[in-house]
Amino acid sequence: MKRTITATYKGGVFYPDEPCDLPEGATVEVRELANGVRPPLEADPEERKRILKAVADRMMQNPLSQDAPKFTRDELHERR
Repeated sequence: MKRTITATYKGGVFYPDEPCDLPEGATVEVRELANGVRPPLEADPEERKRILKAVADRMMQNPLSQDAPKFTRDELHERR
């Protein structure tokens, strides 16, 4: 049986994000997700479409004001 268990790597150890019931000594396969990106929680394409539309509608209802600060490219892409 294959399942996905997300974990955080700290100090040389993988810590599961949620409790898991793996037997002691179980072998697991670890796959790094690029830049910490995780697959979407919602898999249904229609529900994802509905969520995206709701986000876009909300953005249109709350536009940035004309005097909003302008960020530089470096500020927009800053990684912390």
